[in-house]
Amino acid sequence: MERQFILNHIDHTLLKQDAVWQEIMEICKEGIEQKTASICIPPSFVSKAASFVQGQVPICTVIGFPNGYQTTAVKVFEASDAIKNGADEIDMVINLGWLKEGLYDKILQEINAIKYICGGKVLKVIVETCLLTREEKIKMCEVVSQSKADYIKTSTGFSKDGATLEDIQLFSKHVFGGTKIKAAGGIKSVQDAEDFLQAGAERLGSSSLLGMLK
Repeated sequence: MERQFILNHIDHTLLKQDAVWQEIMEICKEGIEQKTASICIPPSFVSKAASFVQGQVPICTVIGFPNGYQTTAVKVFEASDAIKNGADEIDMVINLGWLKEGLYDKILQEINAIKYICGGKVLKVIVETCLLTREEKIKMCEVVSQSKADYIKTSTGFSKDGATLEDIQLFSKHVFGGTKIKAAGGIKSVQDAEDFLQAGAERLGSSSLLGMLK
């Protein structure tokens, strides 16, 4: 698999709590130079990053992050604010408590409320696979595929584990309606990246993969 092909599918990510502008700026520069799919950064840096990159690389940010238990109104505001600040893509975390209670309609309504605010911007839905049963993963493939979101995403990278090849293979069998897959967290090698892409992932969220490819 060609190096540039992998680079074009990476959301080059820096979401650590103590990130500073100098580090975010480097992520921006690397994203531009290496032609990554996007840079994924904290919401507080979106406005400054948008001014810095001047549209040379899409800016992705996160909402309801990393736990997902904010109210829908808060998540909608976060998404609206991020887009006003210049975000091109939004990665949202579902309410995992709702999933465990079987409140699938509420999850669907929340996803669609956020997608409405996003308009034509890309929306990815983080389901935190390491906390789910196989049946719950399949159910979330169904819910996200029924929604107006663009992607189902495995993980925040802030929980017990990240993406696994088995998760991507499972998602590939159960998503429908054009829903795409993002694997995030747990990408420990270039081989992992190739395996995830071959299994059906369209995006790879990673803070270290670009360095490995260098």
